[in-house]
Amino acid sequence: MIAALVVGAVVWLTDRGGRSRTAIRPAPGGTTSSTATTAPGTPGNIYAAAGANMLSPVVQGDPYLIYVPESAGNGMDVIDPKTNQIINHFTTGLDPQHVVPSWDLKTLYVTNDQANSLTPIDPRTGNLAGPNIPVDDPYNLYFTPDGSSAIVVAEARQRLDFRDPHTFALQHALPVNCEGVDHIDFAADGSYLIATCEFTDKLVKVDLKTRTVAGYLTVPGSSGQDIKLDPAGKVFYVADMKQGGVHLIDADRFEQIGFIATGPDAHGLYPSRDDKYLYVTNRGNGTITLIDFATHHIATTWSIPGGGSPDMGNVSADGTVLWVSGRYDNAVYELSTADGHLIAKVTVPNKPHGLCVWPQPGRYSLGHTGIMR
Repeated sequence: MIAALVVGAVVWLTDRGGRSRTAIRPAPGGTTSSTATTAPGTPGNIYAAAGANMLSPVVQGDPYLIYVPESAGNGMDVIDPKTNQIINHFTTGLDPQHVVPSWDLKTLYVTNDQANSLTPIDPRTGNLAGPNIPVDDPYNLYFTPDGSSAIVVAEARQRLDFRDPHTFALQHALPVNCEGVDHIDFAADGSYLIATCEFTDKLVKVDLKTRTVAGYLTVPGSSGQDIKLDPAGKVFYVADMKQGGVHLIDADRFEQIGFIATGPDAHGLYPSRDDKYLYVTNRGNGTITLIDFATHHIATTWSIPGGGSPDMGNVSADGTVLWVSGRYDNAVYELSTADGHLIAKVTVPNKPHGLCVWPQPGRYSLGHTGIMR
């Protein structure tokens, strides 16, 4: 038997054993299938080494720059935050989607999806680091927590390709029943990953020891986008562009425990440098929602003047600025994290997408636009 006590917008759910869990709205009733069990997440703050200005010695000499892929073109622009001007442009390959820091923090990779290649960038100089690297269907790119493998998200192929993190030679191809496999985050203890499926209402869990599918979770009517684990390592937040908010997924049990409505076309997820808030970009109405990690409540919502289409980005190393691409407005927004006001709007052509703010704090990168641990 489950009892529910409604207080304001929060539903407190209590199971037969007396354990309490919260949901901002009752979950619409996901179903799960599983072929493996999961170890509990490691306690503590998983972002403890990625606080404000906690730069690794590896990146301390890297210039502060914003790397912006033109997803409807074949190039990448480099913005100088001091002047908010584009200071460089590189031809990469057709359909560059994301700029991704390597696990060892020494290289940035532009994922040229339709060109089937990665363009390496040297973050010490902000220039090209060599010729393009042939890789099949690199929509997105991640790295295992131990740094032993890169994971190429081959979205069109419905595969997760484990590759050598330096040469990108194929180690293992994992087919997934996940149309539009999209974004990834990892368990606190590094034992598994969860990936979103944009074109079907599922999440997929992958055991990283065996590199096999451990289970699927159905979240009815969803279209999963970005995914982030909370600082305690207990709850995955999953952006849903169709339902306009984020789903809360219990990391231990791999089940949906709630939903927070944020805004239409919820898309990107980024923790603040003090680990208090999760920034949620709502691409459909030009807003950023701040969710309090401790309470699972919305703290506030910022609006971009004149509207916009905030998509992907990240937070500056000192934590004072949120940089976000405006994918359908050919712009990049610079927002103050103090109060959300727009500091600058930089024009960037051809649907800017997964921009990378660099350098970022942390010991290593798990990929995407900078998931730092």
